[in-house]
Amino acid sequence: MAHSLKLVGLVALVTAATPSTDNAQVLMQRDVSLHMALTIAETAIAECEKTGNDVSVAVVDRAGRLRVFLQGDKAAPHNIELAQRKAYTARTFGRTSAEWAERTGPNSELAGQRELEHVIALRGGVPIKVGSETIGAVGVSGSTSSGDEGCAMAGVAKVADQLK
Repeated sequence: MAHSLKLVGLVALVTAATPSTDNAQVLMQRDVSLHMALTIAETAIAECEKTGNDVSVAVVDRAGRLRVFLQGDKAAPHNIELAQRKAYTARTFGRTSAEWAERTGPNSELAGQRELEHVIALRGGVPIKVGSETIGAVGVSGSTSSGDEGCAMAGVAKVADQLK
């Protein structure tokens, strides 16, 4: 009898803790549109060209998937991968790739994150945010590390009015 009461109590507890499907709903999520991604990438390219740098620019969406990629006429081939990895890093961690690199340094308990695929501890990746929600990111490669980040920030600043 005591065993039966415990079983009934356990079933009641599990039932109460199980989410009801009566509240099932469609998720509504903000994301980077094609037009926004193009504007960001074109602005970043133009900003870097002002200092004589041909760069590669990658813009990823909220899932970290490549949305737009532009490569300057004289950009180095390896900048393709670097730009995309910088953008992916900024998107997945919701902070600049430079901030993430600092947090995951060799003596950090987070250092193991550097072993994840597609991330890179280099400056030049900047998240695209609406408030505190990261909806995408831009990565720039081919300038100096501070130049890459500055060009990426210029791209995001160009669409700031749409991110409110």
